[in-house]
Amino acid sequence: MGYKENYESWLSNPYFDEATRKELQSIAGDEKEIEERFYMDLEFGTAGLRGIIGAGTNRMNIYTVRKATQGLANYICNVNGQQKGVAIAYDSRRMSPEFADEAALCLAANGIKAYVFESLRPTPELSYAVRKLGCIAGINITASHNPPEYNGYKVYWEDGAQITPPHDTGIMDEVKKVTDYASVKTMPLEEAKAAGLYQVIGADIDDAYIAELKKLVLHQDCIDKVGAEMKIVYSPLHGTGNIPVRRVLKELGFQNVYVVPEQELPDGEFPTVSYPNPEAAEAFELGLALGKKVDADLILATDPDADRLGVYVKDSKTGEYHSLTGNMSGCLIGDYVIGQRKELFGLPEDGAFIRSIVSTNMADAIAECYGIELVEVLTGFKFIGQKILEFEKTGKGTYLFGMEESYGCLTGTYARDKDAVVASMTLCEAAAYYKTKNMTLWDAMLAMYEKYGYYRDDVTSITLKGIEGLAKIQEIMNTLRENAPSKIGDYTVTAVRDYKADTITDTATGNVKPTGLPSSNVLYYEMNDGAWVCVRPSGTEPKVKFYLGVKGTSLEDAEKKSKDLSAAVHEMIDKML
Repeated sequence: MGYKENYESWLSNPYFDEATRKELQSIAGDEKEIEERFYMDLEFGTAGLRGIIGAGTNRMNIYTVRKATQGLANYICNVNGQQKGVAIAYDSRRMSPEFADEAALCLAANGIKAYVFESLRPTPELSYAVRKLGCIAGINITASHNPPEYNGYKVYWEDGAQITPPHDTGIMDEVKKVTDYASVKTMPLEEAKAAGLYQVIGADIDDAYIAELKKLVLHQDCIDKVGAEMKIVYSPLHGTGNIPVRRVLKELGFQNVYVVPEQELPDGEFPTVSYPNPEAAEAFELGLALGKKVDADLILATDPDADRLGVYVKDSKTGEYHSLTGNMSGCLIGDYVIGQRKELFGLPEDGAFIRSIVSTNMADAIAECYGIELVEVLTGFKFIGQKILEFEKTGKGTYLFGMEESYGCLTGTYARDKDAVVASMTLCEAAAYYKTKNMTLWDAMLAMYEKYGYYRDDVTSITLKGIEGLAKIQEIMNTLRENAPSKIGDYTVTAVRDYKADTITDTATGNVKPTGLPSSNVLYYEMNDGAWVCVRPSGTEPKVKFYLGVKGTSLEDAEKKSKDLSAAVHEMIDKML
């Protein structure tokens, strides 16, 4: 059926509720809006679903959530996992509790038990719960840091990580097979509870999760010494981090945690920001104001599902607050954790620092310094989770730390997704440790630059919305793939990695070798002087992302090189638009 026939079907089919039909009647005559909502099914990709909330096949609503869940249920039955059950969590976004229940009741109707959190919880706690409860899978209703009109549906497998091959493609295939919305199974809530197929979970998982985090503390002695002096400002950005972050910091002994009052309570409209993203400067405006008022040592913000952490740290010499990129905070935490583990216990011979291919090369320098392996994986923390599982299964490799540039990292293996709760805890612990040595976190960051080199990394993007935008994104990737640049700005391209073709081509010799990683629509240009550029379509937003890295002789030199390279990338892409 075409988009118009799909629209008419939803208008006339009694399966769809009255509110849905009224919403669709309100757009009658708006051909572009009708086409956007019905020209395709909301794609169930490798990360699940993510889209604008509303009526239509290309929107997030109870019907598309049921359809996705029926496909997941069919796959679970195919692999005989239905006896293990599925854990379900959700965040503060609009319709999140409703979507969580729709998913649970579809699973229940398929004979699969759902363990549903009593109220909103962070993404990493869902990852932990899957393994804690021995579930076959997990579902998290969240759109992370997307604007308020979005929601999403992430699927996890029994290892606690988001789905990877072969399960991702297997589930995607089953979802595609569900073509009749009315054929999807569901059942009333009370019936599901009576049948033992819907169980509410909460404090029992919370307590165990927090206990796992506290096991990772390396210097309780330092917290005991200066925890009462330190001042920490924190914002959950209207999301799920408020209770767990405050709880773990309080239990460890940080006595002065100031929560940004305007951003404390859950609110799916995110009224204080246009975009609830800890990468964005506007997310910190209120936190910085409070931080200056109370003279905070550091200012933290977690995104709505509390898997990503943004940070500002105080420069004691100037009184200024410096923002840390995800690469900076990841390396700061990673260097502290690995360095202190080495000092306290020694490091395993097969220790590994894992990073995504678009993360900073400073991670490589840290790994080299400590004599551990640096492991590269594709973008997406699920690939770090997959590597942890591989280490466990083979007995080869010991996970020490994992990070990606998008403000996400993980200390420990209790979860298999990035965790802003543990990142907040560990960064505050590191601040306490450095404070006992009369250093701030900014001092520690500067010391790392002196030790490892002045790395500067950045990400820029071009947003191309709608049907035309999707086609243009693909056109950009095709053009770059077929006509690789020989120079970008002042840098010469020395090698081209095409992760879709699984090739690394030396531009001087023409020699080709495999990337060794799974197929992905990503292009990576290695350049002279340690510079690089990587291009990939976003998996969650209508964007093409351009990651870049340089190495300078000072902070100022690195910043100038980064700005120049970013400008050159935009100039290159402008010619394609």
